Amino acid sequence: MSFTAEIKQEIANGQLERHCERAQLSALIQLTSSLVISKGNLGIQVRSESPTTAKRIVFLVKELYDVDTHLQIAKKTNLKKNNVYTIDIIDKGRMILEDLGLYTSRGLESHPSHEIVTKNCCAASYLAGAFLAYGSCNDPQNANYHLEISLNELEYANFIVRMIARFEIKAKIARRRKYYIVYLKKADYVSDFLALIGAHDAKMRFEDERIGRDIRNSLSRIDNCEIANEEKIIRAGQKQLEGIMKIIGADRYDALPEKLKNVAEIRKKHPEASLLELCDLYQKSYGEVISKSGMKHRLNKIEALAETLEE
Repeated sequence: MSFTAEIKQEIANGQLERHCERAQLSALIQLTSSLVISKGNLGIQVRSESPTTAKRIVFLVKELYDVDTHLQIAKKTNLKKNNVYTIDIIDKGRMILEDLGLYTSRGLESHPSHEIVTKNCCAASYLAGAFLAYGSCNDPQNANYHLEISLNELEYANFIVRMIARFEIKAKIARRRKYYIVYLKKADYVSDFLALIGAHDAKMRFEDERIGRDIRNSLSRIDNCEIANEEKIIRAGQKQLEGIMKIIGADRYDALPEKLKNVAEIRKKHPEASLLELCDLYQKSYGEVISKSGMKHRLNKIEALAETLEE
């Protein structure tokens, strides 16, 4: 099962108050249905390729309006050959649309009446219905975080963006062929949206994968930093050692001041030691405390002398 399917399954299994069920069904009907006229009556026909979404619509229609539905299953003729679930709601079509805030004396509305989504819990349920209808989310194992809802109309896409913004989640709109895509890219927004629509288990899985990836990336950066530091220490030690050998080759080593000569002796014995390690070794060998800056200063003087001899 894909991550998107897991999210939809969790939403569909959620228990809602009646007013929230109404809001969720309003989004589902808005996005998946068309009107049909049968024997002078206004009916509703729902189409979905998701069995989870189709089952949820059948459940909500029966739960809220005690109306029988007729379900047909057909297979698409394209390469994927997915099943298409068609649900016919013949009785009480106009009443259902009016109760869901989708039909008034002016006709069909582009989005539900304000009363349907006034409460935040109902707004969240409405967004859950929109995701059930045409939402998708990348698997959290993919570092490219992306959640989206595909819509037909720009006006409706802007409505969904405003709904999401009520919960301090910033969504954007993109055009993809003939559709408008409301999408979230930021990981925090994806996580918050999953919690908002009631997909708490999916959010936990998303966060576990995200935190695990962040930890692995942090450890990798630390390892890379340590390797870079070690390489830097080795290069510095090699350069200092070459300077010492030049001084020895020029018969100037014995003429070095005692403190410089002591530092040179420590470096010769420990060519790959860091400055801090050299300070500890110097103190143990000569009983003198020396700071990192002091050790670096003396090594720099040795290098400078070696460059002078080379010139």
